[in-house]
Amino acid sequence: MFPQSLTRRAEDLLSRLRAKGLQISTAESCTGGLIAGLLTEIPGSSDVVDRGFVTYSNAAKMDMLDVPAGTLDSLGAVSRETALAMVAGALANSRASIAIAVTGVAGPGGGSFEKPVGLVHLAVQRSGRPVRHREARYGDIGRSAVRMATIATALDMLLEETEP
Repeated sequence: MFPQSLTRRAEDLLSRLRAKGLQISTAESCTGGLIAGLLTEIPGSSDVVDRGFVTYSNAAKMDMLDVPAGTLDSLGAVSRETALAMVAGALANSRASIAIAVTGVAGPGGGSFEKPVGLVHLAVQRSGRPVRHREARYGDIGRSAVRMATIATALDMLLEETEP
């Protein structure tokens, strides 16, 4: 279902999480649950994958992840601040000790000059550590490619956060 390169990296991530006794949750908008799907594609993942939040609408971001309405109204769903609020909400509303959040414009439409197709904000946080944010600009490479690139970046960030 997923490219073997992503599956191998996800297996590495799950091994690291398991070794550290960590559970993960995901908060996904533009990827629509694909990060959680990749992790749960791997047999035995249930001991480290706590839950995934697919929060495609602004209402879902507010209801499930406690993203402030003011943040969404003033800065929009695709913003650094929304990604930071999403990752905080994923930790607060789960049993996980590490979380990843992604929100972006996958395309083909929906982009603007300020927020073009291919813009994605990602945030990762491990309990007791500072949150980390990354802005990715993949370009208008196609919806599926933006989503796969986002998954790869999310794995990079999670692997960095679990380095020995």
